Amino acid sequence: MSTRKILITGNEAIAEGAIQAGCRFYAGYPITPQNELIAYMATHMPQAGGVFIQSESELAAINMVFGASAAGARAMTSSSSPGISLKQEGISYIAGAELPAVIVNIMRGGPGLGNIAPAQSDYFQATRGGGHGDYRTIVFSPAYVQEAYDLMQRAFDLADIYRMPVIILSDGMLGQMMEPISVVRRPSTVDEDMRKTKKWALTGCVGRNPNIIKSFYLREGDLEKFNIILQNKYKLIQKKEQLFEASFINDAKIILVAYGTMARIAKSAAQKLQEMGKKVGLIRPITLWPFPVDVIQRLAGRSKNAQFLVIEMSYGQMLEDVRLAVNGKLPVEFLGRSGGGMPSEEEIISKVRRLL
Repeated sequence: MSTRKILITGNEAIAEGAIQAGCRFYAGYPITPQNELIAYMATHMPQAGGVFIQSESELAAINMVFGASAAGARAMTSSSSPGISLKQEGISYIAGAELPAVIVNIMRGGPGLGNIAPAQSDYFQATRGGGHGDYRTIVFSPAYVQEAYDLMQRAFDLADIYRMPVIILSDGMLGQMMEPISVVRRPSTVDEDMRKTKKWALTGCVGRNPNIIKSFYLREGDLEKFNIILQNKYKLIQKKEQLFEASFINDAKIILVAYGTMARIAKSAAQKLQEMGKKVGLIRPITLWPFPVDVIQRLAGRSKNAQFLVIEMSYGQMLEDVRLAVNGKLPVEFLGRSGGGMPSEEEIISKVRRLL
């Protein structure tokens, strides 16, 4: 392995991170503001010995990922909010078939066609499954271009470990932003090694019993038994896979909670408030599902005088998860804008001063 520094956009970092993580099949359909990602894949996936397909639609793309994953490949698609909505049936099928896949959503404003400005209004869709049936997806939300690159390895690893879809939830601002990152070049045989460990894959049954991949259970009771298996898996993930970043929380009277691009602004506001002598901290969820309830519950049970301030580029979606975690022990306030609007550092500081 070798490491080098490059200047790259968030969208391109996600694509490069996927390739270095062993992704060898990509299918997608163009939509702003994620087109740099699909363009990068079009150029670099063939160079890595992989397959790139610009499909005829978002529906086709997600079902191509279904097929490639069933054959044992590390497979991925990407889109933006309306396109991800079109993929939901296929994502539910992938979850029901217990197949690993990575789906990237570079969020834009909505509802409907909306606009190409950054937003965080797809939180419910990502963290509640999005499609039909009682299923979950692991959801990562990077806040930095380097983190967007780094999380791709973890996303593909967890998709394989738990055999389920993993979503990268980013937005148009981080997707277009350029920052220097360290790129780790991995051996090109990494995908071949991984395929050998997927004993369940449909790779041809000469010399072994045939594998069956399905999400269709007709016999009475079989589907419920399968759903119980899935729910037990999700409970394990909730215990093991919570990720977050904490800043200035030891004696904080106001605890900001923000994710993704919004967390960058919230962290800067928290730093300035600290310089003013205000006891303000920040929790940045990195996994939106499983949501980092443990740390929020600990903070909520620690002090009777603190309170939470949730900040989002939406009108209160992650807010619900924070309230569930706090469970009425402390006040939970909210600051949010959407449709391309973004709470500013000044708005956050002003809101905190009013609360204090």
